[in-house]
Amino acid sequence: MRKSRLAEWSKRILLAALVLLVLAVAGAWLYLRGSLAQLDGTRQTAGIETTASVARDAHGVPVISGGSRGDVAYATGFVHAQERFFQMDLLRRVAAGELSELFGDRALPLDRAHRLHRFRARGELALKSMPAADRALLDRYVAGVNDGLHALRTKPFEYALVGETPRPWTQADTLLVIWAMYFDLQGNLESRELARGWFRDHTTEEQRAFLAPASTPWDAPLDAQQIEAEVVMPSAPPAWWGKPKGADADAAKSAKLAQAEFLNTVGSNNWAVAGTRSDTGAAIVADDMHLGIQLPAIWYRAALQFPDGKGGQRRMVGVTLPGAPFVVVGSNGHVAWGFTNSYGDYLDLIALDSDAAKPGQVRTQAGWETPVVQEETILVKGAPAVKLAVRETSLGPIREVQGRSYALHWSAHLPGAVNFNAGKLESADTLDQALAIAPTLGVPAQNFVAGDDKGNIGWTIAGPLPRRAVHGVVSTYPLTADDAAGQWQGWLAPAEYPKVVNPPQGQLGTANSRQLAGAGAALIGDGGFDLGARAHQVRDDLTALGPKTDVKKVYAIGLDDRAVFLTAWRERAIGALDAKAIAGNAQRTEALALLKENWSGKASVDSAGYRITRGFMYAVYDITYGGVNAELAQIDPKASMAAVSARWPVVLARLLDQQPAGWLPSRYPSWEALQLAALDRVIAELTKDGQPLKNATWGQRNMAASAHPMASAVPLLGKYLKVAPDMLPGDQHMPRVAGPTFGQSERLTVSPGHEEQGIFNMPGGQSGHPLSPYFLDGRMDWLTGRESPLLPGPAQHTLTFVK
Repeated sequence: MRKSRLAEWSKRILLAALVLLVLAVAGAWLYLRGSLAQLDGTRQTAGIETTASVARDAHGVPVISGGSRGDVAYATGFVHAQERFFQMDLLRRVAAGELSELFGDRALPLDRAHRLHRFRARGELALKSMPAADRALLDRYVAGVNDGLHALRTKPFEYALVGETPRPWTQADTLLVIWAMYFDLQGNLESRELARGWFRDHTTEEQRAFLAPASTPWDAPLDAQQIEAEVVMPSAPPAWWGKPKGADADAAKSAKLAQAEFLNTVGSNNWAVAGTRSDTGAAIVADDMHLGIQLPAIWYRAALQFPDGKGGQRRMVGVTLPGAPFVVVGSNGHVAWGFTNSYGDYLDLIALDSDAAKPGQVRTQAGWETPVVQEETILVKGAPAVKLAVRETSLGPIREVQGRSYALHWSAHLPGAVNFNAGKLESADTLDQALAIAPTLGVPAQNFVAGDDKGNIGWTIAGPLPRRAVHGVVSTYPLTADDAAGQWQGWLAPAEYPKVVNPPQGQLGTANSRQLAGAGAALIGDGGFDLGARAHQVRDDLTALGPKTDVKKVYAIGLDDRAVFLTAWRERAIGALDAKAIAGNAQRTEALALLKENWSGKASVDSAGYRITRGFMYAVYDITYGGVNAELAQIDPKASMAAVSARWPVVLARLLDQQPAGWLPSRYPSWEALQLAALDRVIAELTKDGQPLKNATWGQRNMAASAHPMASAVPLLGKYLKVAPDMLPGDQHMPRVAGPTFGQSERLTVSPGHEEQGIFNMPGGQSGHPLSPYFLDGRMDWLTGRESPLLPGPAQHTLTFVK
C-alpha cells in the first residue's frame, strides 16, 4: 500500500515538475515575443507634427514616410529602437567606455582605453554648438527611440539575460554612435604610430624606405595609371631582421603561423561608372563597406520619404546606422554615394617633455602647460565603481606607454569631428553639390565616391582633414614637442580638399590604398594604406566592362574573387618545390600536386591550392618578422610590422624574386631553404590534426560563423543567436573581401533616378531578435551573391503614427 502511494506521489511530483517546466518555457517564449517589434496598427503620439507611417515589405524592409522630415526622424528612431536597441546601446557604450556597466569587470580594459577619450563629455559640448535645426531633428529622433523602446511589451531580451534595465536614449548618445565609428575606422592609428616609432629607432632611412614604401606597383591612384616608386634595396637589413620568436629557433616548432590570422582590419570598396558608359545615361555607384560580420548586421535598410520643401517629395534609399536618423550610403534619386575608409594620417602621438624644475607640467608644441585632470567614473556590474584620472593637454589626453607620456592628438577629439551635416546630402541635386557637402561631414574621414542622374561622377574626402603646419611622412611617426608637423590649425576648408571629377576613362574606384599620385596626396597623408591590389583589380574590372554597361555588371565586380595578387605567390611556391625539394618527401609532393591541380585561380572554398599559397605568403612573413612582432607586441597588443606597413607582401615578394645574399636570415643556407621552411610550416599547420592535406581547403579556413553578442554570454541560447558556419569564397586582396568575422557588411549598387534597378545584399536581416522572421532574412542572398532588389517591395505590414 505504501509503495503504491509512493509511486502515485512520485508520478504527481514528476507531472508537476513537467507542468512547471512547460510553463517556464512558455513564459520565457511569451516574454521573448513581448520584445518583438510592432508591425501593424495605429499609434497616437505627441512626438509627431502631422502623420507618419512605416510600411514593411515581406523582408521587413520599411518605407518610412511622414508629413515632415522631423516626423520621419521620429518614426526612424521608433523603428531603430524596436528592432535594434541593444545594438545601439552597445555602440554608445563602446564609444563612451561604459560596457562594464552591463558586462562586469571583463569589459574594464576596453572601457579604460576608451574612457581616456571622454567622448560622452565631448558629446555634451558638441550639443551646445549644434545648429538649432539639427538639434530639433535630433530631438525628434531621440523621442522616437524612447517611445519605440517603451512601446515594447517587455524590455529587449538581451537585458533579461544580463539582468539590467535599458537606459533611455539621449541626444549625446547619437553623437556617441558616430564616435563609435571613429574607433572602428581609425582605432588602430595609435598602435601603428607606436610600432612605427620602434621601427624608426631600429632602422636606417634607407631601410625604412625599402621596408615601408610610400607606394607599390599595385597602387591604382585616381589621378594616374600607376605610381613609379620602386626604391633602392639597401645592401643589409636591420639587425632584427629574420630573428626567430623568443629563444626557439626551430621553425618546425612554430606551429601557430601568422597566416592563421587576417592581418587586415577595416576596409571597403566603392566605385562609380559615368553616364557616358551606363545604359541609362545616369551614373552607377557601387559600395561595399568592410566591417565585422555579426548579428544583427551593423546596418539597417530603409527608404525614407518626406516633403522636399519645394512642393515635391524626396526619397532616400540605402542603409542607416541604428542610433542616427540618416541614410549613410545610398541614393536620394538625384545623387548616389558610397564610402571607403581613407586611411589618412589623422592622429599624432606627441612625446611630452617634463622638467623637474616645472613639477606637474609638460611641454607640447604650444609650450609648457599643466594638464587638466578629469576624474571619470566607470560603473562596473557586480563590483565597486572604478575611478580613472584622465590628464588632458591642449593637444589631447595623455597616454602612458613604457615609461613615456604621449599626448593623443586625434581628429576625433576636435570640435566638428561629429555633426549632422550628413542630412545635407538628402537635398543634393547634383554631383557638385554633393562634393561640396562631403568635406563638411562630421564622420571619420572617408573616400567619398558619388554620381548623379546626369551621369557625372566624382571623388573627394568626406570628413575633417587637419590643416597641418607640415605635411609628410614625419607625422606618421611619434613626434616631439619640437616637431612642427604636430601643429594643426583647425580643419582644411572644403575648397582646399583634393577631388577628381569626371575622369576621361569614365570610372572611379577606391579600396583603402593610396588615392593620389600627385597634388593633394600630402593633405591626406598615409595612415596605413592597403598595398593596392584590391583597388588595382577593381580598376581593371571596371575597364573590362567596356564602353557600355549596366547595374548588374557593375554589381558583379564586388563578387570578383580571382586571386590576381596571390598568383605570383603560387608560382614562387611551385618553383621552390622542385625535383630536389620533393624527392623522398611525400607531403611536399602532395603540396606541389595541390598547388598545380587544385587551383582555380580564385579564392574558392574547395581549393587547397589557394590555402597553401596564402599560408606560404604568411609563413614567409612569420619567418622574417616573427621576432620583431613579438617585441612590438610588448609595446602594444596591436603593434606589428603589418601595422608599420601593409605593403609587406610586396617587399617580401621582391626579396624572394631577387634573392639578395645580404638579406638572407642567417639561420637559412639559401633563399630556397627559407621558402621550403615556410612551406613545411604550412604543411605542418594544415595537417596537425591528422587531416589529409587535400582536405585543408580554403573553405575549411574561411568560415563565417556570425553570432549575436549574447551568444557566447549565454551558451544555452547560443544556437538560437548564431548561424552555422558558412564557407565563404573570397579573401582580403580581391574585391570580394571575406573572412571569418570580417567582410562585406553590405553590397549596394544603384543608378540615381533608376533605383528600381538597384541591387542590395546584407549578411543579416532587419531585426536583432532571433524570433523575428527578419532575423536572418537576406543572408542567403549575401552568401551566394544573388541580386536582391534595393527598393522595398509591396507593403505587408503598416504601422501608422498620428498626432
